[in-house]
Amino acid sequence: MVVGKSLGRQFGWLWAAYGVSTFGTWLAFDAFPLIAILVLHAGTTEVSLLAAAGLAAGAVVAVPLGPWVEFRRKRPVMIAMDLIRFAALMSVPTAYALGLLSFAQLLVVAVIVGAADIAFTAAGGACLKALVRPEDLLVANGRFESTTWTASVLGPPLGGAAIGLLGPVMTVVANAVSYLLSAAGIRAIGGEEPRPVRTGAPRFRVGDLFDGWRYILAHPALRPLFFNTVLVSGLIMATSPVLAVLMLSHLGFAPWQYGLAFAAPCVGGLIGSRLSRRLVVRFGQHKVMLTAGVLRACWLLGLAFIRPGVGGLVLVIAVEFGLIMCMGVFNPVFATYRLDHTATDRVARTLSAWSVTSKLTIAALTALWGLLAGLTGPRTAIAIAGLLLLTTPLLLPRHDTAAHHERVQAQRHI
Repeated sequence: MVVGKSLGRQFGWLWAAYGVSTFGTWLAFDAFPLIAILVLHAGTTEVSLLAAAGLAAGAVVAVPLGPWVEFRRKRPVMIAMDLIRFAALMSVPTAYALGLLSFAQLLVVAVIVGAADIAFTAAGGACLKALVRPEDLLVANGRFESTTWTASVLGPPLGGAAIGLLGPVMTVVANAVSYLLSAAGIRAIGGEEPRPVRTGAPRFRVGDLFDGWRYILAHPALRPLFFNTVLVSGLIMATSPVLAVLMLSHLGFAPWQYGLAFAAPCVGGLIGSRLSRRLVVRFGQHKVMLTAGVLRACWLLGLAFIRPGVGGLVLVIAVEFGLIMCMGVFNPVFATYRLDHTATDRVARTLSAWSVTSKLTIAALTALWGLLAGLTGPRTAIAIAGLLLLTTPLLLPRHDTAAHHERVQAQRHI
């Protein structure tokens, strides 16, 4: 593998489609809560409901989509999900222009977009595995990760400027158009995509809904990573609104300082994603994943010690930079490891089950930590999450259990 190597025209279009939709998403970051607050004059409870209920309901709606996606051509599914997201999001500015926009519509759109996100991600993982050679998967995932962190650095400030000039509804339009462009990019991949052959029962059964979870829980390598990644993402995301209350309300940071504290450290994600391939070449996939997985659990507790002023702002930036850089290393290595250890005819179901569980966990822990912060205070709630996060490395596989299992099986056949 070499830096900057070409992965082919087809991957180039897939990457372009991912890039444009990712930038659109980050450009419209927090657009729905802002519309709810500024346009519909929603209160704290309604805004929290929009975030948690939309995420959870979207995940539930997506449960049957994993088996459905598995046995269909992936690119048409991805295009369909892009078009669904485009139509759902465009309904918001349309209703706003007609004076018909309501909180209920925002909630329904959030559910539709959330479910389509999961189906697109499941199909996209299978599509990537089909387009890219196994030895190039880490390069491809590294490029996706770099794109994500670049968009997270540039998108929110540009979106904030657009909101200031044009209002939050216009950023929703931009996000909707990004999905239309993504659909065009996926369509441009071209080439023949064979129809997947259905294994097992020829007809859909209710039990098929749980195939993804059964596969994960029975797999010696995927099972511990499943519990680790779901819990880590849940704890980190659950503290986000609590930290916002602590910084903006209790400690008196200005909104621009709060935005800077989370935009600047995203550069760490870009650095980490660029380092991941080199680290794997030098130290090996499993060792890098284990080390980065341990290190990313060590940072969150530091946010419980924020103080007002410049020193507190520097502390937040330093902690977030360390956390995000470790995530930037871990995520592409983990994504590659997961694809490597997932059978081709199980990718969509596995990724769908993973995403559904992660989103439901984030929604549940976000609601729980909101209650916890109300009882104990934001600082204590963040400290509890940080301490729990320190235990998550215990869920990481200490050894490459899948490789060990394969060696044992090979020895049995000698």
